[in-house]
Amino acid sequence: MRVLVLGGAGNFGARIVRALAGDAGIDVISAGRRGAHVAGAGHVRTMALDIADADFRQRLQDISPNVVISCVGPFQGQGYAVARACIACGIHYVDLADGRAFVTGFARALDAPARDAGVACVTGASTLPALSAAVVDALAQAPAGIEAIETVIAPGQRAPRGEATLAAVFGYLGRRFDVWRESRWQSSWGWMDLRSVEVAQTRRWAAACDVPDLALFPQRYASVSTVTFDAALEFKVQHVALWMLAALRRCGLALPVAGVAISLDRWAPLFDRWAGDLGGMAIAVTVRVPDGRRLRRVWQLVTPARAGPEIPCFAAVLLVKRMARGEVLATGAYPCMGQLTLSDFAPMFAMWGMSTRIDEAPV
Repeated sequence: MRVLVLGGAGNFGARIVRALAGDAGIDVISAGRRGAHVAGAGHVRTMALDIADADFRQRLQDISPNVVISCVGPFQGQGYAVARACIACGIHYVDLADGRAFVTGFARALDAPARDAGVACVTGASTLPALSAAVVDALAQAPAGIEAIETVIAPGQRAPRGEATLAAVFGYLGRRFDVWRESRWQSSWGWMDLRSVEVAQTRRWAAACDVPDLALFPQRYASVSTVTFDAALEFKVQHVALWMLAALRRCGLALPVAGVAISLDRWAPLFDRWAGDLGGMAIAVTVRVPDGRRLRRVWQLVTPARAGPEIPCFAAVLLVKRMARGEVLATGAYPCMGQLTLSDFAPMFAMWGMSTRIDEAPV
């Protein structure tokens, strides 16, 4: 099976290329605007390919992959041209999109043409919502009883950072977005609403972030009354700085987000000497069980800091390897929820020295 990885030399694309390159049943092509050589990936073919080029669809047809994996972010503000080109060429499509509007509008825009073409187009094959939904499904056991879902991601300070990733997560800095809280839509503000959380074996400050799960989970789990998502950086001073920038932008100050992201990327390594060695993720689900009791189940993942960026790549790798074994994904266009279970991710966690546990307590 031939797999074309767009953005193959990027922060996530290179990891996916390396993960697929060792599979004898997969012919991997790494593509980028200026070529996409990936160290440690063996003799993977590379090529220069820009998704913005006028002849992109024709070149895609000439390459004729079975699957395209798009790692070309940020997806915030990006259209569906790549997915549409894949559909037109009869090619399956998978992406790592984390932009809320991109992921939530994906099926509405592309499901009918994807079905007509007989291809699978899967968006959000990443930490959110692929892994997060798998965790919630495992914790809920009976989805009809879910009352609340709280997710916190705590990246390790020493984890490698990509400029596209930073531009994406800071794109909603100080911007208003909707959060499903107490059974109604309420306003939240990007990188504000600070609170203290326990995650990755430590206590950190966390701030509100705009992600696809905030819109997808209230649709997927009809009984849920509250869905939250926060990011918890390692140092409080980082949150203070981001809160101040968010407040300025909320007040109407025009901030050059791309420039801010690049500046923060250069500034962040100053903290590395004091950083810990761990990062992680926690998802808490409050459920009502058949006997009427309310329970809070918490799944926690702890990862070596430098291995953290592997996590957003797991779902795409698992899906493509499944396809290479001859398994067929449902045709149509849809977010990556329900395609993978938590147990599917377990070998990936073990491979990278990550540990998980589930705790349960009455509410």
